[in-house]
Amino acid sequence: MSKPGRHHFNPFGALGPGLITGAADDDPSGITTYSQAGAQFGFQMLWTVLITYPFLAVFQLICAETARVSGRGLAANIKTSFSPFILHAVVVLLLVANTLNIAADLAAMGAAAELATGLNHHAMTVTMALLTLGLQVFVPYHRYVSLLKWLTLALFAYVAVVIIVGVSPAAVTAAVLHPTLQFDTRTATMIVAILGTTISPYLFFWQSAQEIEEMGLHHRRPLRDAPRSARAELRRMQIDSWGGMGVTHVISLSIMLATAATLHAHGITRIDSAADAAEALRPLAGDFAFGLFALGIIGTGLLAVPVLAGSAAYALSETMGWRAGLELQPAEARGFYGLIAAAIVTAMLMNFSSIDPISALFWSAVVNGMVAVPVMIVIMLLARKHSVMGQFTLSRWHAFTGWAATALMAVASAVMFLTL
Repeated sequence: MSKPGRHHFNPFGALGPGLITGAADDDPSGITTYSQAGAQFGFQMLWTVLITYPFLAVFQLICAETARVSGRGLAANIKTSFSPFILHAVVVLLLVANTLNIAADLAAMGAAAELATGLNHHAMTVTMALLTLGLQVFVPYHRYVSLLKWLTLALFAYVAVVIIVGVSPAAVTAAVLHPTLQFDTRTATMIVAILGTTISPYLFFWQSAQEIEEMGLHHRRPLRDAPRSARAELRRMQIDSWGGMGVTHVISLSIMLATAATLHAHGITRIDSAADAAEALRPLAGDFAFGLFALGIIGTGLLAVPVLAGSAAYALSETMGWRAGLELQPAEARGFYGLIAAAIVTAMLMNFSSIDPISALFWSAVVNGMVAVPVMIVIMLLARKHSVMGQFTLSRWHAFTGWAATALMAVASAVMFLTL
């Protein structure tokens, strides 16, 4: 029993916005990319996931700290610190990329549900879209965030798949330490795809927005106005960001390992969707592995679609000066909830048009590549501003790593456009 007045820090209790953000990074579109990497290259792309971990963790931490210190979300901070052109360009590109990404995710969820249940995939797509929309609109944030935390468990289906199919530790270690790759267009394109699906702008906006939600829920002041709380809060955000991004990288590695050990090992190198990967696993790894893979697609989609729609809604609401927050009733934030509904319904309708979901996935990656670098530059500049961060401007280590992550994405974006 603890002594009165003594505070014991709970590392697991620190996991919140970062955990959900990290889990949402492994959405059905991401699963498709990692499955393609495992099927095409075997174990040879595992190093890309390992190298992105510190960059993503530190950058998400910077986003969280910017919101918690200033008391404003990313779009609100951009609005007060940069020109309207920069703000509007960033938000419009984010809306386009997120809507395309939601469309691809809903299509993957519908296809996976059809594989698992035998029901029509269009009907299942509509069901998934309405379910995610209903949860966001009608469940208050303090309950909804608990549901999202539980949904992160769906990701560990991919760890179970790796255990079932079996992987040689020696082969994995050799591939990570000494990858044998031909640096041609195909390899460059895959590396860029992995970077793009791992470090995505919607993650920046979502984690920042959830820090603001948590502040409102617990009636906390910005750290620049309440510096006595800073030590505990900064430590919490570090554990949350490193832990949350650690989860997403474990799952990404598991997906690559599972598809490399089964599909690539049996000469299956072409995977067009996450559902294709699940179906291809069935004859090689058995019905149980297939079922886990398919259910993982649905679970991660239920987690990621609200994050995609919500991050866009937060950004545009902050831009327009509207009230925003999942703890608010729909009548209190009509514009905010209207944006969430518009993004999900538009993406759902795209699945009934002539637009190919794989094309939607491709173009969402292109738009994400366009918006990632300028957004990252803006965030880094924000985090160095005393007017935004007060005494809590970036440390040298965070500044170095954040700018290195930005440079990495700049190179990836340049390669992407050269290979289009």
